Amino acid sequence: ALLAAGYPVWVTTLTPAGRTAARQLFGEAMAQGRLQVSFVPLELGWAVRRFVRRVRPRAAMMTEIDTWPVLLATIRRQRVPLCIANAQYPKKSIERDRRWGGFRASIFQAYELVLCKSETHAQRFRDVGCERVVVAGETRFDLPVSAAHIAAAHALHTRWNLATAGPHGRPVLCFASAIVGEDEQFIDAVARVQAGLAQAGRPRLLVVYVPRSPQRFHTVADLLEAAGLKVARRSRMLDATLSPTSDAPDMASVDVLLGDSLGEMYFYLALSQVVVVGASFVPLGAHNVIEPLALKKPVMVGHSIWGIEYPGVEALAAGVLQQHTTIEGLADALVKLLTSPDDYAAAIAGAEAFYAEHGGATQKHMATLVPWLEAHG
Repeated sequence: ALLAAGYPVWVTTLTPAGRTAARQLFGEAMAQGRLQVSFVPLELGWAVRRFVRRVRPRAAMMTEIDTWPVLLATIRRQRVPLCIANAQYPKKSIERDRRWGGFRASIFQAYELVLCKSETHAQRFRDVGCERVVVAGETRFDLPVSAAHIAAAHALHTRWNLATAGPHGRPVLCFASAIVGEDEQFIDAVARVQAGLAQAGRPRLLVVYVPRSPQRFHTVADLLEAAGLKVARRSRMLDATLSPTSDAPDMASVDVLLGDSLGEMYFYLALSQVVVVGASFVPLGAHNVIEPLALKKPVMVGHSIWGIEYPGVEALAAGVLQQHTTIEGLADALVKLLTSPDDYAAAIAGAEAFYAEHGGATQKHMATLVPWLEAHG
């Protein structure tokens, strides 16, 4: 939206995966010289000062809950206006900050403008001294969905005889952004769901398994195979257009499609009927539930959702997000949803309505951001 409004943008990332994703998303703007990508500077005063001198930003914008003390303090000392967008202040972070004597919370006062996801988060920022706080919603609800990825997945629904193409096909379950500590739990869930589907007389389950970190692709493949599951790796069986290669295995004999690629999450989600989101069965707060909701997919999470408090709490209340504290409970719910057409249809309709209801955050952000930027022109 900032690019569309004519502002040049410099994006910083923490990881190589983030830099790769930014280059994929903004390749055209980079080629035109309207956007640049680099790693965030080290959390050292001299490094931040050198970065600011190099970039000479008109303003700096953080996202979510970026609270690097040296980075923020140095940016303000360099007289660069500072704001935070899509901001959240989770309850768990508040509890931690209180144990630290409020030091971290006081850092938020460096922000001239705070654009929050919800009124709950807005009040929390006001409580720690932020003065200009605006409720602008969650911008992830406005992110474009990759039409190419959706089309590629749909082309495989019939070819692979998946239930997403018809009621008699193979049920498809996605584990999205699985992290360390969850693999063994999810493998247990797969065995339980396989048994439940067999008892119900349904075809064998196909699992789409997408680790969060590319550094774990090989390890996860080994874990899945050690559990007796036949694994096909996306990198070895699909070409650049996500079409099967000439030597691709027969998917009828495959138990797991391992998503060992970056930037193709919508493809994996579009293949699937139901999505289990990772980082929620360990105490790390869960990853993105909005992407599967965008594709009208029923979504399930574990006990830990503090990182997605918004829209997690609202989605739970609306019944479009299911939370399970045990793998046994998760597996039972998955079997029920995958074997009940009426329940599945209701879940899809609920996800679609919830997603549509929460759009428009980008427009709300820009309505406040543009005047703020112009005031600092």
